[in-house]
Amino acid sequence: MSENNKNEGGLGIGVILFLIFLVLKLGGWGVVATWSWVWVTSPLWIPLLLALVIFIIVSIYFHSK
Repeated sequence: MSENNKNEGGLGIGVILFLIFLVLKLGGWGVVATWSWVWVTSPLWIPLLLALVIFIIVSIYFHSK
């Protein structure tokens, strides 16, 4: 039997965007240099926030039945 399990690790799009924004912010390049740190780190926390909101909505929907 051949094993077809591939564990392809890697950086997601959120992490890549965060790293780009971080380099631009710390380097003082472009409009990103004037952004708040909240927006520089937003590619990391926005997906978590969206997942939490969806979870809450689904929980309320199924709890009300």
